[in-house]
Amino acid sequence: MHEGLERFCAFVAGASEADGVTAATPPIVLSGGAIQENWSVTLDVGGGPQAGRHDVVVRMDAPSAVAASHSRMREFELLRVAFKAGVMVPEPLWACDDHRVLGRPFFVMRRVGGIAAGHRLVRIDRTPEQARALTVQLAEQLARIHAIRPAAGKLDFLDVPDEAPALAGVRAYRQALDALGDGSPGLEWALRWLELSAPPPGDLVLCHQDFRTGNLMVDDHRLTGVLDWEFAAWGDPTSDIAWLCAHCWRFGRDDRPVGGIGQRGDLYDAYAAATGRRVEPARVRYWEVMAHVRWAVIALQQADRHLSGRETNLELALTGHVVPELVFEAALMTGLDQWPGART
Repeated sequence: MHEGLERFCAFVAGASEADGVTAATPPIVLSGGAIQENWSVTLDVGGGPQAGRHDVVVRMDAPSAVAASHSRMREFELLRVAFKAGVMVPEPLWACDDHRVLGRPFFVMRRVGGIAAGHRLVRIDRTPEQARALTVQLAEQLARIHAIRPAAGKLDFLDVPDEAPALAGVRAYRQALDALGDGSPGLEWALRWLELSAPPPGDLVLCHQDFRTGNLMVDDHRLTGVLDWEFAAWGDPTSDIAWLCAHCWRFGRDDRPVGGIGQRGDLYDAYAAATGRRVEPARVRYWEVMAHVRWAVIALQQADRHLSGRETNLELALTGHVVPELVFEAALMTGLDQWPGART
């Protein structure tokens, strides 16, 4: 981004109707962008309706991408809809798909304070009251996201599933494994269990699809932002709850099953109070199995970006090493006694 900083400032000046824009700080690449690149920069906007100093994050495409990830223009539109719906997301400011500016599409959002790194968040000492309050906040944000429903003219680029979201997921992950060309008996076992155990369809709502510790900005025990909307889709609201509670996103804090932060009862009760829909534990368990399968498939895709030579990156290479643990967790949750019709 450093090479295109002057062009970037010129773009912001035009988008913000300013007399001129300068960078008050040099751009700094932020950690945690395994799928996209994120840069922090402070801008001085001179004149116009948005005059003043702005701390922003510039989010752009990585050199190679995961197939299920939205483009930056679509992610920007998702942020706009979520922001308008009162979801606690960084304010979306400007988007640009002109490759002449930074070589790749990007959008600009206001920077929010706090910590997002999962391994750090789960090690912060919190009183039971602080942990419960944060867990309630997470439930309330999920409720606001899930209040967004398919409607004409709103997020039309998101496909409406023509089958139950659970079965659509099974089909998509099978296709992804076939495309990678790597056999995985453990994942095929879990996918067959998911196919046979699929719950009946429920409400179809906007799902963040990556709502978990690591994508949640927290400052002083309070949520400040829900990040990374690149996987959002219409789906079953329970899938978001399960993704947050899945073992793979607790970062070792199994005593706090809600993302290594809080307790299920607090999450379920707060979500039910905000939505009027009771959370069904059996349905959450099903979607937790799906969560481990989905993350395993994404991890394989991430590793393939490195192994294929498209993008040489140590983080991508190491991501593939989490797959055995995910397969093991799925196997524990789908043992023979868990198959439909099994005798107890």
